[in-house]
Amino acid sequence: MQGEESLRILVEPEGDSFPLMEISTCETEASEQWDYVLVAQRHTQRDPRQARQQQFLEELRRKGFHIKKQVFFGIRADNSVFGLYRTLLLEPEGPAPHAELAAPTTIPVTTSLRIRIVNFVVMNNKTSAGETFEDLMKDGVFEARFPLHKGEGRLKKTWARWRHMFREQPVDEIRNYFGEKVALYFVWLGWYTYMLVPAALTGLLVFLSGFSLFEASQISKEICEAHDILMCPLGDHSRRYQRLSETCTFAKLTHLFDNDGTVVFAIFMALWATVFLEIWKRQRARVVLHWDLYVWDEEQEEMALQLINCPDYKLRPYQHSYLRSTVILVLTLLMICLMIGMAHVLVVYRVLASALFSSSAVPFLEEQINRCVALKLCDFEMPRTFSERESRFTIRFFTLQFFTHFSSLIYIAFILGRINGHPGKSTRLAGLWKLEECHASGCMMDLFVQMAIIMGLKQTLSNCVEYLVPWVTHKCRSLRASESGHLPRDPELRDWRRNYLLNPVNTFSLFDEFMEMMIQYGFTTIFVAAFPLAPLLALFSNLVEIRLDAIKMVWLQRRLVPRKAKDIGTWLQVLETIGVLAVIANGMVIAFTSEFIPRVVYKYRYSPCLKEGNSTVDCLKGYVNHSLSVFHTKDFQDPDGIEGSENVTLCRYRDYRNPPDYNFSEQFWFLLAIRLAFVILFEHVALCIKLIAAWFVPDIPQSVKNKVLEVKYQRLREKMWHGRQRLGGVGAGSRPPMPAHPTPASIFSARSTDV
Repeated sequence: MQGEESLRILVEPEGDSFPLMEISTCETEASEQWDYVLVAQRHTQRDPRQARQQQFLEELRRKGFHIKKQVFFGIRADNSVFGLYRTLLLEPEGPAPHAELAAPTTIPVTTSLRIRIVNFVVMNNKTSAGETFEDLMKDGVFEARFPLHKGEGRLKKTWARWRHMFREQPVDEIRNYFGEKVALYFVWLGWYTYMLVPAALTGLLVFLSGFSLFEASQISKEICEAHDILMCPLGDHSRRYQRLSETCTFAKLTHLFDNDGTVVFAIFMALWATVFLEIWKRQRARVVLHWDLYVWDEEQEEMALQLINCPDYKLRPYQHSYLRSTVILVLTLLMICLMIGMAHVLVVYRVLASALFSSSAVPFLEEQINRCVALKLCDFEMPRTFSERESRFTIRFFTLQFFTHFSSLIYIAFILGRINGHPGKSTRLAGLWKLEECHASGCMMDLFVQMAIIMGLKQTLSNCVEYLVPWVTHKCRSLRASESGHLPRDPELRDWRRNYLLNPVNTFSLFDEFMEMMIQYGFTTIFVAAFPLAPLLALFSNLVEIRLDAIKMVWLQRRLVPRKAKDIGTWLQVLETIGVLAVIANGMVIAFTSEFIPRVVYKYRYSPCLKEGNSTVDCLKGYVNHSLSVFHTKDFQDPDGIEGSENVTLCRYRDYRNPPDYNFSEQFWFLLAIRLAFVILFEHVALCIKLIAAWFVPDIPQSVKNKVLEVKYQRLREKMWHGRQRLGGVGAGSRPPMPAHPTPASIFSARSTDV
């Protein structure tokens, strides 16, 4: 902008369906530039709440806002606000009397900066009674606050359209309009989507390789030809013997994802997750250096904004209370136990198939409970700053959401069918209902189907709902407003009204987008051994998600308040934690859920290859018969009540037990030892690969390090030259040359030297 910079708040007291209060920068009244709007119901201008509104505005006046009353109530603050911001954040290091060195680098007063400062002042402003803007909103004094969408036309044309799905994102324009935090979200999401390509192709290759053995698998052949093997009844509602050959199709399908390639793919995904994070750190460093934020300090900026809002602001020192930490730990563990208890409720639900728990509102209710608990825990901890509060809330909320979203998969992978006893003596809930069994072809099929539903059907429906709900809501709001029949004549007021009718946003709007992608990242990596197509479906979903979020933010929602950031914050630790959990979970899925370990043990301990020494014999010949235990039908409590029980003396079931007592056999304990050994070996190998990859790929590119090093060197040379000039020019020499390439201005002027 040119000329004097200022802030203005305008309130329209009468004449429209809603009065507006506007905060902006302007040069003169003839060229006013509006940025920020406060909305108040019309009746607040006539009832006692008007006095509370005026008190709030008076506090803004006391902080430098000048109020004038015309058709609007105008509130203006001069350029001292931005001058103070520059002074606090751009003062050079140490005393430097030479004007050329001491002059701080100018930061342009962009719309994002104006909105950020104004929003902070408004949200932290208090009346003499201690009422904040949030308190006044709860009492109806104000209705809403939001920055205006302005200058978003280019983003609408080049970014926020479905037809631009495969175009590169205009990251710098996103940053200039929405701020660095939103821009970093889209940079991360774009990089995550790009890195999913090799993972998706590898998973697809592993899945398709199963088709080459669709008919050639020895195990599938034996199952399809086992017309004389009868399987024991699985449940109370299906009391009939089933021929093993009836599961032929499912056996072939299971082999598509439960094969030797699964182990290789699981190790590959552990390596992929590490490489993805390490290269993302490098990508982030390049982007942040390009934005001149490499040494930017979030805590320093927040203190500066506090001082701008209140010159008497008192610094809150770091504090730690072991008692408070203990209480938080206990409450978190209790909430996790509640989540585990809900997993047991899930067992009861699956057993009883109760319609009472089938409501679609249950997941939404769980999320709201988790959010409320996480906020209460954060408030109890009394964090110093907003960024610290956001970080702690992220950890608490993700922990609770993780157990909520993954409880069903954990149940299917590691609990389903493993605590059911055996035919004739089944474990029953309350002594009445038999626990749910795995599919006849094995528990891996159940896990595959559940993952397919989550990554395919649920993800698609979620994207549809995420787009349609804001779109329909916005259309309904616009329709109701048009039916009122009153349209402001002032084009500027019509623009404010258009912004008001967009869907509201809040502090959690961007947070919810991050959370959605973290949960998807967890589904993509943690149980990928059971569903190799997860990266492929995640890739398709992300291509839609990027444009969907862009359309929501630009077309359907009010403008987000721009926030500065130089990384994705605590979400990076969440990604690293998911990577470790993925190694553990995939190792356990391969060991305890799939048939990989029993097949390997049979091949090298019991197979006919060891006895016959004939290379033409398939080493898995006889595996099916070996893996099924025998049960005598006379040991059923009600053998005559089973359909087709005539002339049936024995049936088979998946387990390793010996009749007549049906205790675990020696093979079971040997297999258990091998499974545990495999989990330990798999995890150590995968984690070692992750550590080596993390060491091999530096977090920060050498080019970035060299640029920062060059800036430090030139700054010291400049100080040395000016210092010698002050001493009379003795040994001053020639002035050091400027760097060969442009250097970030913020690195020259920032106080912090932490790189």
